[in-house]
Amino acid sequence: MNLTPDLTEKLERTELLLLDVDGVLTDGGIIYDDDGKEIKIFNVRDGLGIRMAMDAGIGIGIVTGRSSGALRHRCRNLGIDYIFDGVKHKAAVLEKITDQTGVAPGQMAFVGDDLPDLPLMRRVGLSVAVSDAHEMVIGAAHLVTSRGGGCGAVREICDALLKARGAWERMLNRFE
Repeated sequence: MNLTPDLTEKLERTELLLLDVDGVLTDGGIIYDDDGKEIKIFNVRDGLGIRMAMDAGIGIGIVTGRSSGALRHRCRNLGIDYIFDGVKHKAAVLEKITDQTGVAPGQMAFVGDDLPDLPLMRRVGLSVAVSDAHEMVIGAAHLVTSRGGGCGAVREICDALLKARGAWERMLNRFE
């Protein structure tokens, strides 16, 4: 990931990382079992990145158009409290997010992958696209990950946030 001074400054300012789910936290596939129950596959490395970011004081939130029990379980496991699911117009929840978190949009980052993510991406301080995002989303992003959705893209942005904020070494020392 090539970070210009401007991007590093945006990463340093980020207090809240907002994530889409399908295509960002997952590879975009949706699996149904024979009973119609939805199953999602999440990347464990993304989960560690999220935990480290939270431990460094970065808030994490979910903004997604779909609702699922699998997502609720994953968020509970990771300790993510800000969950905005079933959202049809993602930018419309920005005021609610600000009210709940106390974080201004300019101090937020949002990671998206498809067209419904564009309005929110345009209103936050740092917009991020996963590498396999729709071309319009990539064109609108300040930063594009080298990894695809569900394949470590979230970990990549979490690591970049930690490094920009000077928290990387402290997080590494936890594993010594």
